[in-house]
Amino acid sequence: MNRYKTIAGSALAALLAGAGVVAAQGPDTLQTLTLPAVESMVLKRNRDIALARRAVQQAEADVITAGQKPNPQLTWLTQNINRSRGIGAGGLRDKTVDSIIGLAQTFERGDKAGLRVATAQLLTGAAGADLADSGRVALLAARAAYFDLLAAQEKLASANDTAQLFARTLDAARLRLRAGDLAGADVARGRIALALLLAAEADAGALRAVSPWPPSTIALAAPPIEEAVAARADVRAAAARVAAADRARELAQSLRTRDLTVSVQLEHYPANDANPGGSGNSVGVGVSVPLFLRHSNEGAIARAQADWYAARDILEKVKGEARAELQRARGDLEAARDRRVRIDGELLPRALQSAEAAEFAFRNGAIGVMDLLDARRTLKAIQIDASTARADFARAWAVWQANVEAAPALAAAPEAQAQTMERK
Repeated sequence: MNRYKTIAGSALAALLAGAGVVAAQGPDTLQTLTLPAVESMVLKRNRDIALARRAVQQAEADVITAGQKPNPQLTWLTQNINRSRGIGAGGLRDKTVDSIIGLAQTFERGDKAGLRVATAQLLTGAAGADLADSGRVALLAARAAYFDLLAAQEKLASANDTAQLFARTLDAARLRLRAGDLAGADVARGRIALALLLAAEADAGALRAVSPWPPSTIALAAPPIEEAVAARADVRAAAARVAAADRARELAQSLRTRDLTVSVQLEHYPANDANPGGSGNSVGVGVSVPLFLRHSNEGAIARAQADWYAARDILEKVKGEARAELQRARGDLEAARDRRVRIDGELLPRALQSAEAAEFAFRNGAIGVMDLLDARRTLKAIQIDASTARADFARAWAVWQANVEAAPALAAAPEAQAQTMERK
């Protein structure tokens, strides 16, 4: 029994001290982790959220790239070097060679740069919505793991209390201490699951949930289903990708508009007795355009069209899943609430009353020890059912909240903001 007490009593020391949630306390003091603290920590430390933040940074970099127009090209060319006559005497400028310096600039047409930027900006918005959805999913997982740990702690406490009563009543009942083994393992598993979400695996053994269960009287108010679906971050991300695919389709179609490359050049070909055909100094201009002889970018245009259709199909799929999840979440929450109310409001009070009556009867010699143990065993079973019902209701509430509440607003990673300021 002491090892279960140690598991429950180690609580949050390492994690909370590392996260700055509470000050370090003595070794025999249980440290606490509330649900709001878990929610705050998961938004800061969860690895999936960190990856989503990186995706936003990558998308923002793509916007910069998309807005960059072609750089000019500088060329230098030396020609008409006659090996038999040589390059003549005198300084470098007087050598009998034809030197050309040219500058060429490509001018995009068809609003290609604007369409690239618009596409990249829409994809950045989609990445931002993905980040918000990562926060929504991480909060849901953290709440579920927290409530699993809270239920396991309740079951462990119930098992310990019942075992102590058995031990005081009958020495043979000490064998029933093993009933606490499963609850202790559940606590350990719950801690590991929550620690993974908080990126604090090394401190898993120190976690202890202390927040109360969500009340069964919680309101189920929600916006109309289509409004709630449209507001979900994953739906907004899919909608942004449809808009981006539409701009990408326009960009592909703009490839049919030929870009122009304009060039100017300065030519120096000195004339002298050895090179009477030299032209001296001269200038020239040129214009080049691509010839659509072998293709007119039909493949790129067809691919962009297919990508647009695919993005629309994904949006409808995400909407359908969100709609079904919202409807299922409401039904699950109502069913879980009814079960919790029935157990907490009816079965558990009756079991407590029956157990108290059995204790009174045993103390006064009205019943035997086996009848008392049966009453305690029945109470323990109902207490475990009550903990399970509370956990089921809390998880259903977490799913409901994930579907109807606004996704958390998450900023880009601090180091990326600092780098942006340094570049400026």
